[in-house]
Amino acid sequence: MKKSARVIIVGFPNVGKSTLFNRFLRRKRSLVHSLPGMTRDQIEAPCRLQDREFTLVDTGGFFDSVEEPLSSKIKEKAWAAAQKADVILFVLDAKRELLPAEEELFISLRKLGKAIFVVVNKVDSAAEEAKLAEYYRLAKERIFAVSAEHKRNLEFLEANLLDVIQPSKAEEAEEKPLRIAIVGRINVGKSSIVNRLCGEEKLIVSEIPGTTRDSTDTLIKRHQKAFLLIDTAGLRRLSRARDKREKASIIKAKKDIRGADVICMILDAGDFPTRQDTTVANLARASGKPMLIGLNKWDLIQDHAPSSEEIKARIYRRLDFVSYAPLLFISAVSGKRVVKILDMAEEVYLNGCRRIQTSRLNEFLAGVNERHPPLSRRKRRIKIKYMTQKRVLPPTFVLFTHSRVSLAPSYEKFFIQHLRSKFDFWGNPIRLILRAS
Repeated sequence: MKKSARVIIVGFPNVGKSTLFNRFLRRKRSLVHSLPGMTRDQIEAPCRLQDREFTLVDTGGFFDSVEEPLSSKIKEKAWAAAQKADVILFVLDAKRELLPAEEELFISLRKLGKAIFVVVNKVDSAAEEAKLAEYYRLAKERIFAVSAEHKRNLEFLEANLLDVIQPSKAEEAEEKPLRIAIVGRINVGKSSIVNRLCGEEKLIVSEIPGTTRDSTDTLIKRHQKAFLLIDTAGLRRLSRARDKREKASIIKAKKDIRGADVICMILDAGDFPTRQDTTVANLARASGKPMLIGLNKWDLIQDHAPSSEEIKARIYRRLDFVSYAPLLFISAVSGKRVVKILDMAEEVYLNGCRRIQTSRLNEFLAGVNERHPPLSRRKRRIKIKYMTQKRVLPPTFVLFTHSRVSLAPSYEKFFIQHLRSKFDFWGNPIRLILRAS
């Protein structure tokens, strides 16, 4: 298959790169915020304009700032993206003067020998467009005055972009990748795990809490199987977020959990499970998605530390409501067992897709009714007449009873555990619906 063209959006902070990125995609993929520095890692997504398909990449801002301790790493990643580009969209802010540093950056970009479009953003009227003479000394033939927020002149920019991108050839549809959301509290090593699975330092990693602000999608293949790794921002309660950018990151991460196929929750072997881990696990369980748990930094555990079985028991005692999730002992630093995340994610997803014949379910039900008669919340014995599977992901079952009742919580837990064990729904939450018939 021919490699798709790469269109890279670069520029200084707060010039509207992410807004332009979202406009091209026709959806809100990158986080947009009035505060600068929202995007740190590369955010990329497949994009289609008419008969052209290409990869669109949003990058962090080129800048140096004492307020942004990761500015040098952000610049390094953005420059690396520009070097791999087929087309560069160099975005400027029409609401302020052209900066000398932006002129220097343009000269450096031009030396790369790529097609460059100078996109002067935030031009909201024809009157403002008439005042852009200073920008034409950069590139007379490819200056585009647009307003990404108000969609002004975007069709002109897109038409010119189509001229430099080859039409897409008809190809067989690729297999849809398995979407794995890597979630967890701040600083547990989520980005390091994605980097290890990619085999390169794709994402910025730092000991500074909250390094990842926007979720990043990374497509990888293993044994001809495609996986889309979604690195999310560290999760904690919104009330404890330090600023508006972190709040936006947390909201986005929660949305990515709902959109994933599988949730991989990361814990820190040096400090687990914390109250915040419990909050993250609750979010994962409520999503109804297949789930696994990765205990990262396993290489830091000393010889005199508790055994893996003791640690496993400790985690499942504290997080008993997700005890259905398999546990992996991993190390992003050494790479130990990290690749098993992919194998396990595929396994729990397939388990969640399993459909059980009604006859087999009712054989199971008959045995349970005989050995452990169901109890209601009022501790009274009830009769479940029959059951059937309603849906998958999560596996959901309807239990038909003589009257409207609810199972005792302890019995419901017992029933679900036996159902999961009998039909191998390991890694998946199970939903029960009781109906009178």
